[in-house]
Amino acid sequence: MIVDLLDKEFFQLALAAALLVGLCAPAVGTFIVQRRLALLGDGIGHVALTGVALGFLTDTAPIITAVLVSVAGSVAIELVRARGRTSGDVALALMFYGGIAGGVMLMGIAPGGSSTKLNSFLFGAIASVTREDIWVIGGLAVAVVGVVAVFGRELFVLCQDEEMAKASGLPVRFLSLLIAVTAALTVVIAMRVVGLLLVSALMVIPVATSQQITRGFRSTMALAMVLGVVASVGGLLGSSMSARVPPGAAIVLLALAGFVLALGVGRFVRRGRPRESTVSEHPTRVEEVA
Repeated sequence: MIVDLLDKEFFQLALAAALLVGLCAPAVGTFIVQRRLALLGDGIGHVALTGVALGFLTDTAPIITAVLVSVAGSVAIELVRARGRTSGDVALALMFYGGIAGGVMLMGIAPGGSSTKLNSFLFGAIASVTREDIWVIGGLAVAVVGVVAVFGRELFVLCQDEEMAKASGLPVRFLSLLIAVTAALTVVIAMRVVGLLLVSALMVIPVATSQQITRGFRSTMALAMVLGVVASVGGLLGSSMSARVPPGAAIVLLALAGFVLALGVGRFVRRGRPRESTVSEHPTRVEEVA
């Protein structure tokens, strides 16, 4: 059955989307988890809901408006967190509630029938991905991977210790905004695959799973990306066997199953080996991240 599906264009597009999301979400999620902002993806996802609703209201591409609104929202919240007295969790709460309220308000104003389309963004509809969606998702994925490749070392130092990053002469404000914008792009990339309500899971769970087995930062990210691809493609293939299995939910549950398995495997991997620098420890110099 799966072999027959490989000949169909909609499944090829869905597979391409799953691969892109599986690679990008854990890559960005590694920095988010390290900075203890695991719920950032959820917050941006709710803001992206407003962007999707705006797209329906203005009769434009929801992905484009979601990019614009989620990037603007993530930057605004990062500036509020950095400049004001608002803590990170309160800033995320503002994203949660403001994004939901804005999305509901705009959906109420938008023409009738759009609420059905909205479900595909809330819970994912990977089978409905079009060629145009793949071009947009692919472009955003290249931007995300490019940020990780170029600024990965600096972002790691920032996520480990912001004060040390300042002492090292790194542009902390710029890097903080870069993480927020990259996370926003990743949310938009993944919303058609797992949905806005589950997107944060694919950014966090593969990273948490990888941390149970690996020790170094690079190895943690690399394994998390592999696990993200396995979960995305595996969930898609599993849902293709039955029309009653939602792809987004299957992807997240498969990732959770991998985490449970890693809990047991990690004990044996860590047993008896000398303790070295892990993803959660502090390097003494910027060069140690290379």
